[in-house]
Amino acid sequence: MVKFMKSGKVVIVLQGKYAGRKAVVVRNYDDGTETRKYGHAVIAGIDKYPRKVTRSMSKKKIARRSKIKPFVKTMNYNHLMPTRCAPAAFCARKKLSNPFLFVPSLVGGGWLSR
Repeated sequence: MVKFMKSGKVVIVLQGKYAGRKAVVVRNYDDGTETRKYGHAVIAGIDKYPRKVTRSMSKKKIARRSKIKPFVKTMNYNHLMPTRCAPAAFCARKKLSNPFLFVPSLVGGGWLSR
């Protein structure tokens, strides 16, 4: 089978809380791992995009509307649709390691689940 989910690939999330959001594959596991026996990937994307800003808005309102909310998630390949584009500035050299991803304190209620 052809390995098409490589790190740096732009995908669209099809199901779940982030359905319809664009994300980038950070790390792929084609054959699965001990805990997840299916093909999956660690993805990073934008949960809340910045809103439109006009000239008449105050600086406080512009700052509030310019915020971006990111997400990092491990998802099954069945819930991802790959696109044919990849970001030019993506640096795939710095990959996340397994122990970092599966620390319960970070994944359960920490910043990875947001």
